[in-house]
Amino acid sequence: MSDQKINITLPDGSVRAYDKGVSGLQIALSISEGLARNVLAAKVNGEVWDATRPIEQDSSVQLLTWNDKDGKSTFWHSSAHLMAEALEALYPGVKLGIGPSIETGFYYDVDFGDKVFEGSELEKIEAKMVELAKEKNEYIRKEISKPEAVAYFTEKGDEYKLDLLEGLEDGSITFYEQGNFVDLCRGPHIPNTGFIKAVKLLNIAGAYWRGDENRKMLTRIYGVTFPKAKELTEYLHMLEEAKKRDHRKLGRELELFTFSEKVGMGLPLWLPKGTLLRERLVNFLKRAQDKSGYQQVITPHIGHKALYETSGHYEKYGKDSFQPIATPNEGEEFLLKPMNCPHHCEIYKHKPRSYKDLPIRYAEFGTVYRYEQSGELHGLTRVRGFTQDDAHIFCRPEQVKEEFIKVIDLVLYVFKALGFEDYTAQISLRDPAKAEKYIGSDEAWDKAESAIIEAAAEKGLVTVTELGEAAFYGPKLDFMVKDALGRKWQLGTIQVDYQLPDRFELEYIGSDNQKHRPVMIHRAPFGSLERFVAVLIEHCAGNFPLWLAPEQMTILPISEKFTAYAEEVKNLLDEQDITGAIDNRDEKIGRKIRDAEMKKIPFMLIVGEKEMAEGKLSVRKHGEGDLGSFTPEEFAAFFKNIISTSIQH
Repeated sequence: MSDQKINITLPDGSVRAYDKGVSGLQIALSISEGLARNVLAAKVNGEVWDATRPIEQDSSVQLLTWNDKDGKSTFWHSSAHLMAEALEALYPGVKLGIGPSIETGFYYDVDFGDKVFEGSELEKIEAKMVELAKEKNEYIRKEISKPEAVAYFTEKGDEYKLDLLEGLEDGSITFYEQGNFVDLCRGPHIPNTGFIKAVKLLNIAGAYWRGDENRKMLTRIYGVTFPKAKELTEYLHMLEEAKKRDHRKLGRELELFTFSEKVGMGLPLWLPKGTLLRERLVNFLKRAQDKSGYQQVITPHIGHKALYETSGHYEKYGKDSFQPIATPNEGEEFLLKPMNCPHHCEIYKHKPRSYKDLPIRYAEFGTVYRYEQSGELHGLTRVRGFTQDDAHIFCRPEQVKEEFIKVIDLVLYVFKALGFEDYTAQISLRDPAKAEKYIGSDEAWDKAESAIIEAAAEKGLVTVTELGEAAFYGPKLDFMVKDALGRKWQLGTIQVDYQLPDRFELEYIGSDNQKHRPVMIHRAPFGSLERFVAVLIEHCAGNFPLWLAPEQMTILPISEKFTAYAEEVKNLLDEQDITGAIDNRDEKIGRKIRDAEMKKIPFMLIVGEKEMAEGKLSVRKHGEGDLGSFTPEEFAAFFKNIISTSIQH
């Protein structure tokens, strides 16, 4: 082949020859004009590039559109630059921190100097962004020397960019320019601003520069953009629905949990109804685990610092965790438990093991503690103390895939029982370019990654592969679940680990009478109970499956004289494990029904003169209305049938 030609391998495996220096956009144009109109960026040999950047050597190329995660990310990063351009135009002298894309949009951290920035000004910025987008200015990448970059931002007087430049090496620095705006940025970006058709700036928040509470607080402006106005309209409708389903709002209304500043930020307090819901979830999984051969264990909330030094958690997370607890003994330090796995390793190690003992499956609903920054805390989804439905399987290498598949089955069982039907399995692997992030040998990593890939394939899971998303000790399979509003959440996770057994010197005697290392599988179908409950609340809008609802029925006497009969009914239903209470308030029956509907109680059992005389109940179902007249025994049988036909739990 001529030195002026290169081979481009496309995702379908086809290979095409192009002139050296061809761009992703030109490749798209050679396929179809329609594709070229929609290409936002290109993934070249696994790295996301500008669609206009020249490709100089044989490469694998994936053309990225709005339908690709990396395409959206590039679109939103470019939108952050567009917002920065609008800010500089509207507020001369403004200084800019960082402006990345995030999962649902983008933000930019801004220093407005002495000006107090008000949320009411967001519409003005939106209008300016739309005006600038219509200019269809190209995003131009420019490699620049470090001295030039320092000189530019020194003259501009932007100390935040100068701070960022300190950590960059000469020869690796790029600027991006569009219209009248220039930014220090690695990129990539979309071809031009004209792709951005719809803009909405959502809210503002405070953010310390570099996340350091000792440095200046900047104004963080959040936004989202779309290539079509219709998509923005749909997104804003979804946000309105999300507000109605917000687990923090429903958690208060349904009396599930609360927080107290005196207890501490990010440390949830479970109220009686929330505790009942939580215990039902725990018991549901315990029953499933018992059937699958798990053994329950309990470990302390703290551990000696040396335990987490051995596991590697202190080195990786120590600076971001609660700081060590000093004891009266000089030099002795403990940590609030950030993980359960080191404790389970020590349980495994308490006596000699034979290959005949394996697999051993230890399960624990263990509460762990991590010091999340206060600005990152969010209801139950980001907390500082949370309970993991943790388990660790110790097995022989040849048992890994079989055990992994069994865990997949357990995760899918949980999802089915709770109505999560739309999910993707994310195969999270190491980033080969960042070996320093991981511990252990390449050989062990290769084995672990292969086991996960094969198990997912055998189960026929819909998968995506993400490099760099592995845990520091091993690859994992993360379940990304879509809720009723189409939002994605990472819930269940399964991880293969060859490293901790090595670090803790775990052993078993094999059939050859020699010592061998077990392999460790970490798994948590819920992930964290707190996060899972938050997602579940928002997914079902507080209308929990009947078996899980903390208050399954309420008995509504029409007047006080029917209270004795109501109590008789309640006692009978209590014996059938149907939970609820009597609403004895001096209110009209219509008000009692409305309040029960608001509390999302599945069944309302109305008792009055006729019901008491006939020994019956008038039954109403939440959201459906009157179901007719039942004896208490008939209602109990009806109730049990609903649960038994929904799923065996």
